Amino acid sequence: METNSDNFENEELKQLASKKVVKLKSFYKHTFLYAVAMILYFLKEYTELPLHALPLQFLNGVVVIIWTAVYVGSAIDMFVSFKIFGQEWEEKKLRSLLEKKNKTQKWE
Repeated sequence: METNSDNFENEELKQLASKKVVKLKSFYKHTFLYAVAMILYFLKEYTELPLHALPLQFLNGVVVIIWTAVYVGSAIDMFVSFKIFGQEWEEKKLRSLLEKKNKTQKWE
């Protein structure tokens, strides 16, 4: 039989997993947009295609460099944080937070 703290812990783990999935989904969307933008940038710069529509005229080297830096930063945040702060760390941190919460709740 599960206790309230087990239910709460399972609910917290589900919320944590849900946040990870949302973050990963957002990263995949960013990857898709970045790839499309890079293809358009290279087509614009290195071919003679007339890609001078309003949004594409602002896609220049500076924008590409900044966007690449942001993309690399988000990739590092996504995958390195998963390696450093893996499932084991998250469970340990969650348990410690739950223990602190149980210690402060003296009315139970």
